[in-house]
Amino acid sequence: IILERTFETYWRQLGGVELEDELRFCQTRKWRFDFASPTAKVAIELEGGTWSNGRHTRPAGFTEDCEKYNWAALNGWRVFRITSDMLKNAPIKHLTP
Repeated sequence: IILERTFETYWRQLGGVELEDELRFCQTRKWRFDFASPTAKVAIELEGGTWSNGRHTRPAGFTEDCEKYNWAALNGWRVFRITSDMLKNAPIKHLTP
């Protein structure tokens, strides 16, 4: 929850477009994006636990994430993955071109 709130704060400060949170984008799977703009087909995935052996870095979780992101790409989504380190260390650098 802290990671999501940090992202939302920075996103608002940068004047980012309105995003839906926990958007379910695949009806046959229970996949959701952390934040997304369905009209632009752009998604933000916050990857927590990268240094603490979290779900996203363990083999099964990593494999499931790859499957999810590949399905999204095949269906026209652009997915941006942001780690907690990216938000803590120079977030503007990682959220702007």
